[in-house]
Formats: sequence, C-alpha cells, structure tokens
Amino acid sequence: MPIQINEIIIRAVVDPKGKESREDSKIKPEEKEEIVAECVEQVIEILKEKEER
Repeated sequence: MPIQINEIIIRAVVDPKGKESREDSKIKPEEKEEIVAECVEQVIEILKEKEER
C-alpha cells in the first residue's frame, strides 16, 4: 500500500558562533583537490563498469 506525504516541515537552528569553530577545521586547497580527483576517478570507474554490462 503506497504512502503519500502531503507536507514536510523542516526546522533548523542557526548558531552564529558556529562559523568561528569551523575556522580550525578548514580543508587546505591541496587536500580539497586530492579529494575531488579521487571522487572523479571513482565516478569514472563506476561509469566504465556500467558501460561494460
């Protein structure tokens, strides 16, 4: 039996001090490039696997 959702309510609390605590955990540009490159490689591998099927 399918369920239909007519309305979703999402609430969030924004903490203005949250940005200050993030300053310490910033990712260096080199690390970001490595992460993006690895993700791209994984996506290309997945696409190749799907293409072979």
